[in-house]
Amino acid sequence: MPDIVQRTYPADAAAALVEAGIDPVLARVFAARGVRTIDELDIGLARLLPPAPMQGLPALASILADAIERSRPLLIVGDYDCDGATACAVGMLALRAFGAQVDYLVPNRFEFGYGLTPEIVRVAAQRAPDYLITVDNGIASVDGVAEANRLGMQVLVTDHHLPGEHLPPAACIVNPNQAGCPFPSKHLAGVGVMFYAMLALRGALRQRGCIGPGSAREEPNLAALLDLVALGTVADVVCLDHNNRVLIEQGLRRIRGGRCRPGIQALLQVAGRDLTRASAYDLGFVVGPRINAAGRLTDMALGIECLLAEDATRATELAGALDTLNRERRGIESDMQEVAAAHLERIEPSQAWGLALYDASWHQGVIGILAARIRERFHRPAIAFATGQDGELKGSGRSIPGLHLRDALDLLDKHHPGLLRRFGGHAAAAGLSIRATDFSRFQAAFDATLRALLTPEQLEQRIDTDGTLRPDQITIELAESIAALAWGQGFPAPRFHGAFRVADQRVVNGGHLKLMLAPVDASRVDAGPMNSTGLSTFNAMLFRRGDLLRERLPERISAAYRLEVNQWKGLRSVQLMLDDWASAAAML
Repeated sequence: MPDIVQRTYPADAAAALVEAGIDPVLARVFAARGVRTIDELDIGLARLLPPAPMQGLPALASILADAIERSRPLLIVGDYDCDGATACAVGMLALRAFGAQVDYLVPNRFEFGYGLTPEIVRVAAQRAPDYLITVDNGIASVDGVAEANRLGMQVLVTDHHLPGEHLPPAACIVNPNQAGCPFPSKHLAGVGVMFYAMLALRGALRQRGCIGPGSAREEPNLAALLDLVALGTVADVVCLDHNNRVLIEQGLRRIRGGRCRPGIQALLQVAGRDLTRASAYDLGFVVGPRINAAGRLTDMALGIECLLAEDATRATELAGALDTLNRERRGIESDMQEVAAAHLERIEPSQAWGLALYDASWHQGVIGILAARIRERFHRPAIAFATGQDGELKGSGRSIPGLHLRDALDLLDKHHPGLLRRFGGHAAAAGLSIRATDFSRFQAAFDATLRALLTPEQLEQRIDTDGTLRPDQITIELAESIAALAWGQGFPAPRFHGAFRVADQRVVNGGHLKLMLAPVDASRVDAGPMNSTGLSTFNAMLFRRGDLLRERLPERISAAYRLEVNQWKGLRSVQLMLDDWASAAAML
């Protein structure tokens, strides 16, 4: 079991939150995440940052308002992940509501690669748009924007990825991470940037009298798009600062209230999830993967059409197709993990600072997930490669805390000019391409770059927790409070640790352990049913470990766990979800 590190928190901040009425456990959780006052927990829509400070927004709004008034054709160029799909849907729905002539084009990742490439620009030109609007891409598309200019199309970039050394020659760029942008939140997802762009456009059209009172067109309620914004923000695993938590919470409220897009409702239903209790988990691990499956295996247009569907019957049909693709993706991923395990047997992962793997059988659309699995298992930055076109390998990487992966690749590129043909991304994830003949060279360069950037301590696997809980604190009320909040990158879901007696255990569903645990130091409390020792016991699960355990768990364990709500036959109870465990035989 990795080292357990208990998060520290300022006692005065936790005390102030308790004084304001926050549950004591949640108070210390919030304080450990930088929350100091009750006002910082206000995630009402009024707390959303205004769009005005974002660089480029006034110009973008003016250009688009002119285009709408003059009936100029617009074409959104999307991206093939959930963030890009939701950003495209937000743009399509808002612009249609504003009266724009708008359509979309999403590149197929296997034919055109990432971003606004010259190739996809030439495809877009066949539709004769006056303006191309990029969503979740474009900041690195110097050549693509130049090609669009040559062909007589202007490009409006909306993106959130880090800019490179040179900006594209676009008519307008909106990106909170571009130099000089004073917008306080630098962590918007691509869909968040597009939502802000539509807010600014609505303001411009309102000023011109094109929408609202006295005009022929009713002013659209853009808050109706927040379910899409929440989905893309969670799925892209961006840092959940206060502004992003507002966006997510407001979107979740619409979903729980049954006021979401038919496509999101259908995707939750096909997965058997309760719409009225939808959580950030459902967006990130239920809806998001099904949307992403389209971009990974076929064409993201299927996912976008599901999000745009107005008819429940059509949405259900498309959600079913996405669910089928996601099942296929899981099978491909499982096979790839087996191959990766064989590769890893030939090296010593603990001696490497970064892991770069390639196999000719791997699916280009699934390598990002594979890299994430390798990263999780070995706590090493990992990049998985698949065969691309024209003698290239396409790579997708995932990082560990303390390493900005895109910046690491930038440093590698400076030390080894020409080794990377293309690269981009952000702190936690990045994509790149190299020549197939350079793979071994890249492996060595990647490992050497990480040795210069990381310390041995950063490679030590650890589990951060929010301390221990008394048995009387392990309640369904606390679990439900946790489930109702938006957690994610930069604002991690609470995890606790403690010592337990294993009262019962059995393997279920071909590889998971269902447990009954009793706190070893518990006195008789009314926290749960009693076992023969007189201690309170709690249901627990240890996923994907039953097939790895040749023997039963020992009688006493030390475990890191999360609290979740278990629903069975209409009854809801608290359940401990074990992230890891170790023997605690020496404990009383």
